[in-house]
Amino acid sequence: MDEALIRGLVPGVLGILVRRGADFAAAEDAVQDALVEAVRVWPADPPRDPKGWLVTVAWRKFLDATRADAARRRREERVEEEPAPGPVSAADDTLRLYFLCAHPSLTPSSAVALTLRAVGGLTTRQIAEAYLVPEATMAQRISRAKRTVSGVRLDRPGDVATVLRVLYLVFNEGYSGDVDLAAEAIRLTRRLAAVIDHPEVSGLLALMLLHHARRAARTASDGSLVPLAEQDRGRWDTGMIAEGVRILRAALARDRLGEFQAQAAVAALHADAPTAEETDWVQVVEWYDELARLTDSPVVRLNRAVAVGEADGPRAGLAALAALDGALPRYTAVEAYLHERAGDTATAARLYAEAARKAPNLAERDHLTRRAARLNADRGRRGLRNRW
Repeated sequence: MDEALIRGLVPGVLGILVRRGADFAAAEDAVQDALVEAVRVWPADPPRDPKGWLVTVAWRKFLDATRADAARRRREERVEEEPAPGPVSAADDTLRLYFLCAHPSLTPSSAVALTLRAVGGLTTRQIAEAYLVPEATMAQRISRAKRTVSGVRLDRPGDVATVLRVLYLVFNEGYSGDVDLAAEAIRLTRRLAAVIDHPEVSGLLALMLLHHARRAARTASDGSLVPLAEQDRGRWDTGMIAEGVRILRAALARDRLGEFQAQAAVAALHADAPTAEETDWVQVVEWYDELARLTDSPVVRLNRAVAVGEADGPRAGLAALAALDGALPRYTAVEAYLHERAGDTATAARLYAEAARKAPNLAERDHLTRRAARLNADRGRRGLRNRW
């Protein structure tokens, strides 16, 4: 069985069943039943038209389930006539599924899980492992999401921004279990870009590619985090960077700027610099200004304070930081970094230790703890030299 082929066919098959009148939950169950049948039949008797085969079998499974359920008797009138087997429509229903899975009535976590299942073609077990939760928990989450959207009729255009936020959430989960969610998010965003012409879709794809290109350099051999300024840029994927920049330029040329295009522009400036010192920080600040205008996000303003510190000096960065809420996530880590750049290592070490206690994950906590320890050790060595 070609797993990549199967995963590529699932959204189209599911979309056809939904378009024929099946509600989402029943259609998804029927497609899963058809996949089980494919696993049994295809190795010995592969079909000439895999998608047509899956549509025919899934529709029959749906009809069987519908007819067997007395509570769904009213729906039998719509499904009485089974379409004859044969070539299926070339229409791509994938976009419809994106909008359905990212419906505003769903929580972000449910939308992500349903997107990975229905559009990504992942199994419940794979999704559960990726999110480090029991399979039963993920199955319940997906079942609730399916029930929520079962009665939804997409009779007007969906919200592209909601779909993009869901895909960005998937990308930010990164890697765990046997599924690389960052790579999966890129694959799904590529598919979305193939069925909808929207500059922000291109912007998100460019952003993902530019960030993913640096992945190999982000961690050391012991698993510790490597800051952007200290990464070995020779390990960056230059082909992926070139593709991201090309996609971004085409999107920006349409003069319909959005937040993902602006974020991608910042990432492109980092990718373009041969060294951290050669980064065009003035342009980075300008793009953060655009991003702040578009989103009014305090997190964007926090990142802007770092960029100001690089462009105009750490004191200017601290002044920009002082205008923000100190309770922001990673505020203390940024404050520590800017004090370190300003030469106030005592304050920086104290703040790094405080930021480590607030860190959202173990890797970040260890990174901040090591920075605090390094500054304290340096101060100790300088103290001994001065004493002697």
